[in-house]
This record gives sequence, structure tokens and C-alpha cells, in this order.
Amino acid sequence: MQNLAIVDLGSNSVRMAVNELHDDGTYREVNRVKADSRLSEGMGPEKILQPKAMDRTIAALKSFRPYYEQLPHLIVRGIATAAVRQARNRDEFLKRVADATNIELEVLSGDQEAYYDYLGAVNRLKIKDCLLLDTGGASCELVHVKDGRDANLISVPFGAVNLSEQFRLDDRVTAVDLFSAQVFLRERLQDIWWLNDAKHLPLVLLGGANRTLARMNRQQQKILHVENIHGYRLTTGQVMKTFERLLRVPLHERKRISGLESERADIIIGGMLPLVTLLQMLDSDRVIFSESGVREGIISEYLSQR
Repeated sequence: MQNLAIVDLGSNSVRMAVNELHDDGTYREVNRVKADSRLSEGMGPEKILQPKAMDRTIAALKSFRPYYEQLPHLIVRGIATAAVRQARNRDEFLKRVADATNIELEVLSGDQEAYYDYLGAVNRLKIKDCLLLDTGGASCELVHVKDGRDANLISVPFGAVNLSEQFRLDDRVTAVDLFSAQVFLRERLQDIWWLNDAKHLPLVLLGGANRTLARMNRQQQKILHVENIHGYRLTTGQVMKTFERLLRVPLHERKRISGLESERADIIIGGMLPLVTLLQMLDSDRVIFSESGVREGIISEYLSQR
């Protein structure tokens, strides 16, 4: 048996999951920790990681070490996604991380991130035809799954944090700002020619903003085990109703909505906007949530190679 610790450095949060890998090719998650570090905060059009955001993220990475460093037969794999991928000062940041934690982060390309999402989600959900959407802090990954295979995939450089900052979607949202954000998204999504092949398909959702959408609805429906969202479904009408509810209130009221973490309240509208736009463009009638994504895809690949 081996222990595999995956440190996943996202644009809005940092996660660490420890999995026991068994000799028969199965695995079991034994620990999971998350810290909100918002690495992509304030990057702006210059795409520069800011000192405070880097400090927060490195502190989070250091806090994870007691959870895994004493484990036997240990492999540690560190991955970084959109914020680091886009950053002009990424080499400086990667060196700081390595010096502080001894973790050599692998910066995933957008296509790699989308492919690992596909591996992780499709293997667990057993769905043959869908559009997979992973909404992160600084990017969205899209995969058209056809007959269980990844027919097309792409990563686009906008997500919950940078959309919220660019279009002022954090507090009371004006009609002008919302319209500008929607026009921006539609123009960029319409450039993805193969999205037409995904019309009327269900959307399989991953990423922090989408998990929050699931939790809010499960709380409202008074479902036990709010965090158990794998395979949970919503209609497009339910998604739109939740989005409208968020738009109606300012930030201080949004923070009190059950199921919505207060530290995510300022980016949830920006985080839901790619989903809302795609549902309208593709005329999809439902969404399905996946708890499995990049980390589970990496584990599947590692086990198959081993």
C-alpha cells in the first residue's frame, strides 16, 4: 500500500487530499483539508500574483504538512492551475513554494486540467453524453463528453474571481455590469465551435462555485448531508431561480444565505455566470454535480500507469 498526498493549488482555494492506494488498484480517501487563499486576487490584466495572496497561499500549504509528512510509503504530488499558469511572476512564486514546503508544484496546462476533470468525473458518474464545466477562480474548463469519451476540451481564462473583479459583481450588481459580463461571456463562448455539438445535453458541474450552488439548494430543500453532492441534480429552472435570488440582495445579505460560505459570497455571482450563460446558449434542461475532478483523475492515471 502507498499513501498519495495531492496538494491542489487553485485560484481561490488550496486543497490537500490523502488517499491510500491499494495493491488491487482501488483507493480510499483518508483525509481532506481545504483553505481559502484566493491566490488570483488582484492579478488584474497584468497577471501578476500579489504579495499578500502569495503569502496566504504559502501559509496554507505549510499548514497541510502535519497531515501527511509522517505517513509511510508517501508520495506527494503538488499541482497548480489557472492563477499560477497565467501569472507572469510564476517562477518566483514556484521557487518560494519549493523553498518553504519542499513541494515542487507541477503547473497543469489548461488542456491537462480539463482532461483530468474528465477522467475523474466520468469514471465516477458513468455518464455517456454531457458537457462538463469546471468553474474555478481564474478559469473554466469545458469538456464535451460523447459516448463516454472526451470528444473536445478547452480551458478559458475567466472564472469566479476575475469575472467578479472585472465586472464589479461582488456587491450590489447593476444591470449595466451584469449585461457587460454576459456579453463578454457569450462572445468568448460562441468562439468555441464544438459547443454546438453539446446542445440539449446535461451539464456536469465541478469547481467551488458549482459546489456552492449545490449546497445552497440542498439546504433550501432541507436535505440531510448537505456536503454529499455527488450525483445531485437540479433543473435549469432551479439554477436560474437561485441566481436571481443572489442578484436581488447586496453582499451583506448574501453572506447570510444558508449553504453559501461567507468568504465566497462576493464571487458567487461571477462564479455562476458561466453556467447560467451556457444553460441559455445550449438550451440544457438540467445539471448534475460531481465531487470527483482533477485529483481523482490524477489518481486514476497514476493507478493505470502503476
